[in-house]
Amino acid sequence: MSQMSTAQELERTIGQDVYDVEGQKVGTAANLYASDQSGEPEWVTVKTGLFGSKESFVPLAGAHAEQDGLHVGQRKDLIKDAPRIDDQGHLSEAEASELYRHYSMQAGMTGGMMQPGQDMGTGKTKDMKGAGREEMIRSEERLRAGTETVETGKVRLHKRVVTEEQQVTIPVSHEEVHVVREPIEDGRTGGKIGEEDVEVTLHEERPVVAKETVAVERVGLDTETVREEQQVSEKVRKEQVEVVDDADPKHRKR
Repeated sequence: MSQMSTAQELERTIGQDVYDVEGQKVGTAANLYASDQSGEPEWVTVKTGLFGSKESFVPLAGAHAEQDGLHVGQRKDLIKDAPRIDDQGHLSEAEASELYRHYSMQAGMTGGMMQPGQDMGTGKTKDMKGAGREEMIRSEERLRAGTETVETGKVRLHKRVVTEEQQVTIPVSHEEVHVVREPIEDGRTGGKIGEEDVEVTLHEERPVVAKETVAVERVGLDTETVREEQQVSEKVRKEQVEVVDDADPKHRKR
């Protein structure tokens, strides 16, 4: 549906989901505000935020009702940043002008909230009461549950140095002196008798230890989301209507 819906179709969206021009869910439709002059619906208040804690005014220009709720012609971020105006049943000219500036729209007429039974096509109130009929509105509280993400703790990695002893077996060698005797053939002359020293240099291997730092493992932290269900309970109140017969106080009807 591309054109704006009728007043009756818009009224049926109260309490249903509201979607922005890109199809993103914004919140829940709360109240319709009509023009004081024409009686046509001009604004809708949308409850946004956790548990519908904030109520924003959204223009109905270009809005249309569908099976899944009300689709408006503004973006979600623009709606949530709209000026905060108390829902007192009527918009003043100053409040309406502020809203028009926010949505970059041409200023129109101020509006009042549509009351149950009001004919939004004419701005007049239908006679919803029969002859001799009196009525009252019965209300009750209902739970609306949601979720929020909170920080529960921090986990960090810490690296510390631990000293330990390692033993390594290394093969080494060294030189030793052995006396080697060889006989001289008979008949050779030229030998001398006297003192003489011969020096021999000995060598040996000794172990040499060096240390080097090498990377052996990569350690990291990974998080995963675990889904679970929790039950939330809270006491709610509701109103009950009963008929009290003044002639017979014991006679009550609900």
